[in-house]
Amino acid sequence: MTDSSPRDRLPRERRLFYGGAFHDAREGRETALINPATGTSLGSAAEAGAADVDAAVAAASAAQPGWAAMSPQLRGDRLRALADALRRHGEELTLLDAIDCGNPVAEMYRDVESGARGLELFAGLVTEIKGETIPVGDGFLDYTTREPLGVVARIIAYNHPIMFATMRCAAPMAAGNTVIVKPAEQAPLSALRLAEIIREEDILPPGVYNVLPGGRDCGAALSAHPDIAKVALIGSVPTGKAILRAAADTVKPVGLEMGGKNALIAYPDQDPEAIAQGAVAGMNLTWAGQSCGSTSRVFLHASHHDAVLEKIVAGCAAYRPGDPTDPATTMGPLINRAQFDKTMRYIEYGKEDGARLVHGGGPSNAPGFEKGFFIDPTVFADVDMTMRIAREEIFGPVLSILRWEDEEDMFRQVNDTDYGLSAAIFTRDLATAHKAARRVEAGYVWVNHAGPHFIGAPFGGYKQSGLGREEGIGELLDSTRIKNINIKL
Repeated sequence: MTDSSPRDRLPRERRLFYGGAFHDAREGRETALINPATGTSLGSAAEAGAADVDAAVAAASAAQPGWAAMSPQLRGDRLRALADALRRHGEELTLLDAIDCGNPVAEMYRDVESGARGLELFAGLVTEIKGETIPVGDGFLDYTTREPLGVVARIIAYNHPIMFATMRCAAPMAAGNTVIVKPAEQAPLSALRLAEIIREEDILPPGVYNVLPGGRDCGAALSAHPDIAKVALIGSVPTGKAILRAAADTVKPVGLEMGGKNALIAYPDQDPEAIAQGAVAGMNLTWAGQSCGSTSRVFLHASHHDAVLEKIVAGCAAYRPGDPTDPATTMGPLINRAQFDKTMRYIEYGKEDGARLVHGGGPSNAPGFEKGFFIDPTVFADVDMTMRIAREEIFGPVLSILRWEDEEDMFRQVNDTDYGLSAAIFTRDLATAHKAARRVEAGYVWVNHAGPHFIGAPFGGYKQSGLGREEGIGELLDSTRIKNINIKL
């Protein structure tokens, strides 16, 4: 399926959604949308500005007290109803994301399921928003309660649109907050279609879930708005820093899930085949390496370096870019021309800095998709930490292989980065695994595999990879504020 498919695959509404209704952008601005697999137009979507943010925040603020007053069990029921709708509409939402962001449809089915399971997780945790009693001396009762923050803004990325538009809103809504989602300007269509479904099926009260497609101006207005109680981002480090600066004047809490230059550490005792499979899986080539969690630096011990490298190249070569709406496609395109050009620049940087190109390195020749933004899986060997491809996040299908012999020097290189999101360790020795996991500076560590998330396990990074943790009960509690009450008896 390509752009010639029936137009009912795309959402009817491209306007802003708040207060349970769709609205025109007040300044009339629109963002052009492109199918990244074909380079052809998907039409446009309204682009929210500061005045639209004001209107949406007012609608979300008006809805928040009633939503918070609803019993936790009833809020949980509404989230379960949304999860049910997500699954029932899963095929159309999956195809919509495949068209809009380019990720293969088979992977997008998993995103729909992950979104539904995230909603169900937090629906089941609503009764865990508990306070404590605190002994302060005879004649007093001291206790705490947890209250919702108010209106929470969620600024999400383009690589998993429908999953982020659901899972990342579940905890704030479960806690009694209303949410405003700003989808990525490159891929807003599934969030808009979800808004249509919520309205058509009366799943949530008006104003609880709101969608503002837009660009930098919209994100800045949300971050600085005095009536936004918290803003959370999935995106780049520069964007996260801009949000922190914008949020400072109103001293609001900020959650950030940002970039990564993640390491996979392979010890000599592990099977070369297992290491290679982990290295290929960890690159997330299905969505062209566009993942903050991709293990894009692989540290191979000298004793197995050549054997593992050969297997990694063979594994990468098995990925075939093609039509994202075809279930047989195993690799999609980059999101747009800008990301394509950036990735190609980094491939040239790798060559200039002295790395050895051993696979890929150029645009893909996917038949019928020559105008799309496809790049073959690319592998560089003989990489060191002075090279730009080893230090800077590319967000594309470029894998750097580094050789090591001395463990101390290896860990120095592994941790010699501003990022600290995830890491993977491959070894057959349990003690080695535990010691290495403690030494690596990353917030999420896999042992003997790489890539998957687990519902309920906290995800987040060290250093400039972010602030806070998501996907577990900590995210729910971070969606509340604590009030202490002291009573003299």
